[in-house]
Amino acid sequence: MRDESSDANEPPLHGRGGASKRAAQTREAHRVTLIGAVIDFAVGVAKMVAGFMVGSAALVADGIHSFSDILTDLFVVAATHFGRQEPDSDHPYGHGRIETLATLWLGSVLIFVAGGIAWASIGRLLEGEPIPAPGIGAIGIAGVALLAKEWIFRYTLRVARRVNSRLLEANAWHSRSDALSTVVVLVGLVAAQVGVGWMDALAAIVVGIMVGQVGGRLLWESSQELIDTALPLDQRDRMRDIAERVPHVNGVHDLRTRKLGSDVVLDLHIVVPPRVTVSEAHEIGNEVSRRLREAFPELADVTFHIDPEDDSGELEHSLRPGPPLRSDVVEILDGAWHGLPIWHARVDLDLHYLDNQVDVSLYVDALPPGQDLDAAANALRQAASRLDWVGRLRIWLGPGKG
Repeated sequence: MRDESSDANEPPLHGRGGASKRAAQTREAHRVTLIGAVIDFAVGVAKMVAGFMVGSAALVADGIHSFSDILTDLFVVAATHFGRQEPDSDHPYGHGRIETLATLWLGSVLIFVAGGIAWASIGRLLEGEPIPAPGIGAIGIAGVALLAKEWIFRYTLRVARRVNSRLLEANAWHSRSDALSTVVVLVGLVAAQVGVGWMDALAAIVVGIMVGQVGGRLLWESSQELIDTALPLDQRDRMRDIAERVPHVNGVHDLRTRKLGSDVVLDLHIVVPPRVTVSEAHEIGNEVSRRLREAFPELADVTFHIDPEDDSGELEHSLRPGPPLRSDVVEILDGAWHGLPIWHARVDLDLHYLDNQVDVSLYVDALPPGQDLDAAANALRQAASRLDWVGRLRIWLGPGKG
């Protein structure tokens, strides 16, 4: 029997299957973003042309807003491209934080847009700025633009949730902010057509507040990710439950999670029977990792630490004095047991570090003449009585472990 602990790092889920999946997700994100850019361009041109023709400053401004969305779309394409690249030597956990930073930027843009809409609308409301009747054509163009922006919002949001991209979700809401600003313009155009121009400014203030709330939510969620906030408690409890259901897992502790863009990183300590082999303990950890990855496909990296006993809540082992390692143990035991025939008859030696002591197991092919197992074990215990770090002593008679 033998007992050792092992740290085991499972490689990130960026092998051939993982890489092809991420590549497909990146292509889908690029496609929906570029489609949105084309729609933004067409909608922007239509708004500006109609605005200039009917003399609507609001429609012209909304057209400029649509053109600004094109720059955001290109930014999203670049961020998803670099943010979903494979890990490298300088970024072993991948580049997911690029998407997080880009989401922060988009959230800030939404708040800026919301403030601009609300500020301009409050000014128009207070000043009572007259709005000329635009005509049915301009109202129709605004309606078509609204439908186009709402469609790209829903399409982008659906793809964002499918590929698990908060950045793409942020861009979807940016498209929704453009749609909402078009609603404001449309309300203003209709109101101006019937002579009630003040409704445009009032509706714009409400829309500004709504867009600002979306931007604030994106800023909050992204900032939580940057400071390595854990996954929700129910998800962590489910991870713990899955790990503890694996055969021969005696417990799980120090389970920690964090997000890197659309990926999740997990590390945990797994308690296994104390005298299993290193390879068996490692394979138990591998099985825990496999089951967790099946249940949580977003897991990109799983690091597990094998423990022979539950040390949760104790001081980190590396921060306190430890017992001697094998080379020192053999030297010290040789000094204590040098005169004992059973020590020289050994063919193998096992050390088990348990409960702050070292259990020693000797393997012998045959006992020295005139000794039985009890006599040999008693002689070893007596000679090692001054070694307070020596725990259980065992002698195994028979062929060596091989």
